[in-house]
Amino acid sequence: MTDRLLDLMVNAALEAGAAIMEVYASPFGSVEKSDGSPVTLADEHAEKIILNGLAETGLPVLAEESAAAGNIPELGDRFFVVDPLDGTKEFIKRNGQFTVNIALVDKGRPVTGVVYAPALDQLFSGGPDGAYEFIAKDGKADAGHRIEVDREGPMHIVASLSHGHAALGPLCDDLGAADNVSVGSSLKFCLLARGDAQLYPRFTPTCEWDTAAGQAVLEAAGGSVFAISGVPLAYGKSEGRFYNPYFAAAVDAKLAKRTAAKMRELVGTEGDVK
Repeated sequence: MTDRLLDLMVNAALEAGAAIMEVYASPFGSVEKSDGSPVTLADEHAEKIILNGLAETGLPVLAEESAAAGNIPELGDRFFVVDPLDGTKEFIKRNGQFTVNIALVDKGRPVTGVVYAPALDQLFSGGPDGAYEFIAKDGKADAGHRIEVDREGPMHIVASLSHGHAALGPLCDDLGAADNVSVGSSLKFCLLARGDAQLYPRFTPTCEWDTAAGQAVLEAAGGSVFAISGVPLAYGKSEGRFYNPYFAAAVDAKLAKRTAAKMRELVGTEGDVK
């Protein structure tokens, strides 16, 4: 991993974020994709910008809108995973909780990630040198500061703002959670990474582009992400159309594994990739 590669990822995210905010500031509509999820002009414009920004690396890119159109490259061991606008439902609601996600995957693991929330002026990165948070405005990010998970104190759980599940309540009760806060997009991973929460259990479907960048940030900050089956959440699952199983993201492997086991107890095989 070179600083230049991370710089390319950050710059692509910043440029995509600017394009997203132009659409956000104007009247816009949305259409439904074949899976029922919404897509806007912001998703499409941002993805084009990111693909152009990453093109010089020569690495394949698994990107949400391209994949939806059937354009999936041969990935190999090393590839980018891109969600140009994670939290499109939050974007449509205009609550600011949407992100640009760019990750680099190596041998099934997200090793570097950038998560940018342009409406909140927040940018997070994670890689071999640790996890960092930046203030990002007008296409530029400040010097940033290092962030780490917080394993002390009461357990705060973050959950999906738009995708709830009946098993979340029993899980919170079993783990003795202090509270359960709903947050949109990959910001949930970032709240764990900077110590604002300890656990993010996911009981509803996601795709690899929804999680790769956030997982990279969280793991760089000291956290872990385990599938409901009890193994680390991995990438390049082409045979499963890049869907993830249900998973537990937590501040350490012990809590992630314990939560994954409890999730499986609550929902059985419902959370496995079909």
